[in-house]
Formats: sequence, C-alpha cells, structure tokens
Amino acid sequence: MSSLPETIEALRADLAARPMRIAAHSDMPFAIACYAPQEEFALRKQLRLLAVNLLNERGLHVTLVSLARIVWDTVRDHGGYDYLFETEARRGFPAAEQHIRQLMSSADFRPAADALVAKVRALSPEKAVVFLVRAGGFAPGIFRASVLMDSLHHRTMVPVVFFYPGSAVTGTDLRFFDMPTEGIPSTYNYRVRVYGAES
Repeated sequence: MSSLPETIEALRADLAARPMRIAAHSDMPFAIACYAPQEEFALRKQLRLLAVNLLNERGLHVTLVSLARIVWDTVRDHGGYDYLFETEARRGFPAAEQHIRQLMSSADFRPAADALVAKVRALSPEKAVVFLVRAGGFAPGIFRASVLMDSLHHRTMVPVVFFYPGSAVTGTDLRFFDMPTEGIPSTYNYRVRVYGAES
C-alpha cells in the first residue's frame, strides 16, 4: 500500500492535469483514495493543503462532504435518534445497523446517493471537485463505498474522490477500516480507480 504522502501526490497530479486523469471511464469522473485508518488526522491536514494547491494550480474549488453527516441527517429525518437508540436497546446492534442501512438504500427514505447528489448539484464539473470524507459513518457495515460510487453514475459529472479508510487485501480489493473480510463482500467497484492500493 502506498504511503499517505504518495497517495495524495498521485491524486494531486491527476486532479491538476488537463484533462483531469482520475477517471477510469470518461463518464465516471470518480475515484477512491485509500489510506490507513490510523492516519485520519494526518489525512485531514493533507486535504486542507491539497485543496489550497488545487485552487492555486488549477483553479479547482474543493468541497468536503462528510459521509457521517449524511448518515446522521438521514437518521434524524426518518424516525429520529431516539428510535434508533430504542431499536438497538431492544433488538441489538445488528438491528440498529440494518435500520440505518435501510434508510440509506431505500427509495422510500433518503438513499445516500440522493443526499450526495443534492449537495453537489450546484457545482460546476469544470471548476469543482468533491472530497467524500468521514467515511466512519458507514462503518462497520452500514453502507458500501462501491454502491455509493456506482449510484453516482449518470447522475453527476462533478469529479468525486472517496477517501477510504482501509487497506488493500489483494490488488484493489479493499478492506474497510482493516476489519476482517470473511463473509463480507468486497467494497471495491472495479470501474472506479483506486489510489493508494499499490504495493
């Protein structure tokens, strides 16, 4: 796995390129940047510097979107926090996690992709890039990164980078928060480029 500075530098070079080089496919200007979970605070500092560099070098405005905030806003707006806490107290953590997963994936509530698209709708694909951060809101099994990235296809052309806390198991098969993967489907979408997974 690449070091955090190596990952950020490779990402910076591709975001600043003309044309931008982050996309594996021209109609999906999305990527995943993998980093070690224990580097969360170092990542936040690196992202502030990266945002300044991209503005100065390429005129790109970076918008940070917290995935944890999307999760908690969805819980608040559909049943509320008290209902979630009562669900966990009465039926256990798996039931509470399933409740949030249902809220985040069902068209009857607020799918994560819908919430994200609403946040980026006003942004210009030529002048903006979105960094998805605070992915801990999806842990341990609330929502899959690959599902979110795939759901953005044909819905926005704003470049999006998902900052993924975890490591590569083999190649670009990722392990979210370095948790055991037995019985857990891969979170990697092969159509999206992954930074930081290289050995």
